[in-house]
Amino acid sequence: MTISIIVLLFGAGVLTGMINAVAGGGTFLSFGALTLVGVPPVVANATSSITQFPGYITSTLAYWEDFKTFWRGAIALAVASVVGSLLGSWILLQLDNPQFRTLVPWLLLAATALFAAGPYLKPKPRPGQHASVGSAFGTAMQFVTAIYGGFFGAGMGVMMLASLGLSQAGDYHRLNALKNMLAMVIAAVAIIVFVAGGVVAWPQAVVMIPGVAIGGWSGVWIAKRVPQSVMRFSVIAVGLLLAVYYFVK
Repeated sequence: MTISIIVLLFGAGVLTGMINAVAGGGTFLSFGALTLVGVPPVVANATSSITQFPGYITSTLAYWEDFKTFWRGAIALAVASVVGSLLGSWILLQLDNPQFRTLVPWLLLAATALFAAGPYLKPKPRPGQHASVGSAFGTAMQFVTAIYGGFFGAGMGVMMLASLGLSQAGDYHRLNALKNMLAMVIAAVAIIVFVAGGVVAWPQAVVMIPGVAIGGWSGVWIAKRVPQSVMRFSVIAVGLLLAVYYFVK
């Protein structure tokens, strides 16, 4: 890698971490930056999953106390996440780069639309409701979400928060804690499959991971000063531009 590519990937990692901390959707940038520097789409998707993983861990640890109230019910959702992510990541590995590349603009458009609709999909707080999580309906919905997350992670968090809001009880913070834990499980399984399949660009990942970590930490500072609407608009613009890029390329 040249110095300019290293700077580009590190900078994209920082912005990815910031956007994930403020509004979510940073996967658009990490995936886009990797493909722009010449990483094949399948490898870029797998590598992007690895760069996001440290952020999922820290987000889950931040909600550690919340898990004491529902961890038993979350086991069923975690199992569904493991199976769904295995299936989604396995499907990805069955595609070659040209095949996956034809799907990328459509996946980007769908994920961008989902991200744009995120504020309207967020579940309304339901104070006082603390029923156990892990119903059959919720487990089935989580299985479908995990397939998408294992195959193509962009927009997964918004999709999961929306599905959990429809199927689980509790306020927004409780659902967000559950979402962060399940996202970590989905990403961990996908990473194992991708590493075993040999589709990870490790030099690029090593450059981006510290940037994502720095961006995630500094994103808290950004969140207090930059309106989330500005960050969301930036993510949507990037998603649309990348979709157009892949349509015309």
